Amino acid sequence: MPRYKLTIEYDGGLFVGWQRQGLGTSIQSELERAVEAFCGEAVRVNGAGRTDAGVHAEGQVAHIDLTRTWPTDTVRDAINAHLRPSPIAVLSAEIVADDFDARFSAVERHYRYRILNRRAPATLERGRIWQVPRPLDADAMAEAAKVLLGRHDFTTFRSTECQAKSPVRTLDRLTVTRDGAVVTIEVSARSFLHNQVRSMTGSLALVGDGRWTAADLASALEARDRKACGPVAPPDGLALMRVDY
Repeated sequence: MPRYKLTIEYDGGLFVGWQRQGLGTSIQSELERAVEAFCGEAVRVNGAGRTDAGVHAEGQVAHIDLTRTWPTDTVRDAINAHLRPSPIAVLSAEIVADDFDARFSAVERHYRYRILNRRAPATLERGRIWQVPRPLDADAMAEAAKVLLGRHDFTTFRSTECQAKSPVRTLDRLTVTRDGAVVTIEVSARSFLHNQVRSMTGSLALVGDGRWTAADLASALEARDRKACGPVAPPDGLALMRVDY
């Protein structure tokens, strides 16, 4: 039974998230529907990350097991044909070892959050970026972000609905840069807590507009209390960029 690794891109705005749920359409369920339409097999599509409703992906990874060996280009193109018109695309398909697991074999996940920092509303990227009209000091945000690097208890930046057994995570990378009106936050870790990136982004935005200092962000982290978190940034600006194995 061959196992296929799929690299997937999607606009999460129309979906309830990656994971199949009782109400609403998920990315996982759309992919499973497309696979069955292609080859007649009801399979489970196992993803590397359970992105929330409204969160996008440029490099989500999943795996599926099929009973028949198909050319990888056929798998990619046939699934895509049955996904239309959903804003989901399989970028590539490749045969991998039987012990490959899209979720548990991953060693690093990379997310990007983009903020449009201007008064005029977003037009071309509406739904793909968070607009913050008040001026943000990206340099102050970048300096404050350093307090979040490394291994910490991230309870403050964890959703109350998070099902992870431990709030301890290790952030390997957290950068903040500006290019014109766009402030970009890039973050990398082996794994993340539910809402962690959006929670950290909302708090960093408080630093950017001068309402918090780096010391305030450090105090929020040390509090290990969800009530100490700043506002959670909307899902629009967040995308899963890449998963390393």
